[in-house]
Amino acid sequence: MHSGAFSARAMVEGVLLTRLEIVSATGGAVLKAMKGDDPGASGFGEAYFSIVEKGAVKAWKRHRKMTLNLIVPCGEIRFVIYDDRPESRTCGSHEEVRLSLRNYQRLTIPPMLWMGFQGGSEQLNMLLNLADMAHDPAEADRLDPREIAFDWSSYL
Repeated sequence: MHSGAFSARAMVEGVLLTRLEIVSATGGAVLKAMKGDDPGASGFGEAYFSIVEKGAVKAWKRHRKMTLNLIVPCGEIRFVIYDDRPESRTCGSHEEVRLSLRNYQRLTIPPMLWMGFQGGSEQLNMLLNLADMAHDPAEADRLDPREIAFDWSSYL
């Protein structure tokens, strides 16, 4: 089990990947998620779970204001981040992160990055998003999965 937390910047500018602690306990482990002073914490607006079937692709979405903090306590989910911000040093690049209980980390995605994800396990694939604001459909943009070049079939 993980002991202690640390942060490391992922490839796409502004994205954080933070190792999370799993505490062994009698009767079952405790999976830490986020504290108010953690890297990537920028306030609380809403928490929700999303279930992703094996192979299902949910892409592409970009939030203009919301910061996402994504954790996968069940199954495995592949996240793909695409940076098309002209002022970014990583403009034009993709970042792929696979989260699971074996790779128990929190993925923080700031506003203005395109994100998609895909279920990888036959079992339940579930993510938790600890967002810094309540859901507002008017602040998000969507694209069809084919509108940003990425080979989603490589995960299956």
